[in-house]
Amino acid sequence: NIEHERIPVKTPNMNAYIESFHAILEDECYSRNEFRDFAEAYRVIAEYMDYYNTRRRHSSINYMAPEEFYQQVISQQIIGQPLVA
Repeated sequence: NIEHERIPVKTPNMNAYIESFHAILEDECYSRNEFRDFAEAYRVIAEYMDYYNTRRRHSSINYMAPEEFYQQVISQQIIGQPLVA
């Protein structure tokens, strides 16, 4: 059950994590590419999303890649260790 949530206009602080992601996407993907067409943009952005969700290091999980963090969670190597906020 996923609930769609809307925030008031001009309140980016209420959605800070998404605003942060959009800034990262702009800096690390959009600004480094010139797309010839929508198909190329879709492909490049899909590749970046895969990288972001699996291999890119994230400060919020102690600078680990999500796959690495997941493996440590399921092997119970990081239980009780504080994460960077």
